[in-house]
Amino acid sequence: MAAATALALGLSACTSGEPASEPSPTLPEPVEGSPSASATPTPTAEPPADPVDTSNPDIASYFDKRFTGGDLRLGRVRERQPTYTSRNVTFTSEGLTISGVLNVPRGRGPFPAVVLVHGYIPPDSYEQGQGMTRERGYLADKGFIALHVDLRNHAASDDDPRLDRGFRLGYAADAINAVHALRATTDVPVDDDRIALAGRSMGGGVVVQALEMAPGLVGAGVVFSGVSSLEADNWAQYGDGGSGFWSDAERRWGTPDENPEPYLRASTRPHLGRITEPLLMHHGTLDDQTPPRWARATERAAKQAGVDVTLRWYEGEGHAFGPQFPAAMSRTVRFLTRELN
Repeated sequence: MAAATALALGLSACTSGEPASEPSPTLPEPVEGSPSASATPTPTAEPPADPVDTSNPDIASYFDKRFTGGDLRLGRVRERQPTYTSRNVTFTSEGLTISGVLNVPRGRGPFPAVVLVHGYIPPDSYEQGQGMTRERGYLADKGFIALHVDLRNHAASDDDPRLDRGFRLGYAADAINAVHALRATTDVPVDDDRIALAGRSMGGGVVVQALEMAPGLVGAGVVFSGVSSLEADNWAQYGDGGSGFWSDAERRWGTPDENPEPYLRASTRPHLGRITEPLLMHHGTLDDQTPPRWARATERAAKQAGVDVTLRWYEGEGHAFGPQFPAAMSRTVRFLTRELN
């Protein structure tokens, strides 16, 4: 098992063992924001050829890739709050149409922006904008544009049949292309020089992947309750021999003990030194979905690689964050305000 432990980063997990679905928002979802109110995706051609060899997925295959997300389209208004307006959107990523939800503060701007990456929710039950509603509303209320990305194969986003064969590295491409889409639009008052990435659980792992794939793209990264930076850890936590991504990974490549290379190639741990942006990590001491030891190990490895990383602990908090959510968000806003200015 020593070989297995020294391996692979986390995206999410399987439908049977992975972190529990992200918490319901503290505020009810507006009726107008139901999936039927989605922006209508524009027809797209078949996705281009894979940028990586999916028979042997490797995060390094993305390091020299040219990302060209764009075509941000504003859809139906979901809700209007005193401090911001929320609406459905779509944009393009690797030939796919990706849906999402965009909160824009009231006023002229330009405003700093945060691209939000949701945690694991079974794709067949996921609804547009689900998983980071609290963060999206909080950030917009504080003057940040917040773009929540429905990762490919979720909600109104196009399906990518090659996603699992590529160890789901396409999720990080969607996050990166969301940044490009914000910069390319003239319909939203974005300050192009002040954009950050933030993700929860599986989405935290996606944020780390994106920071490695595209150093210098954004000004900062934030991870809430992140998965492990070694994919072998994630397999050990979430793969149980049943159905879902991790069980499919085991059938495709074997276990990390049997065949460690694919899990290591997909991990971010070996490449943390590529990150050029400051990174803030939040983690609860009672998190039983993404164990605290993972956060410690990632922080330690990142510091050794020269990354400007800060890990904040929340005593007694579990995976989803409850009473200390406002404290975590207050720290996040202070961090982003400092690093994006």
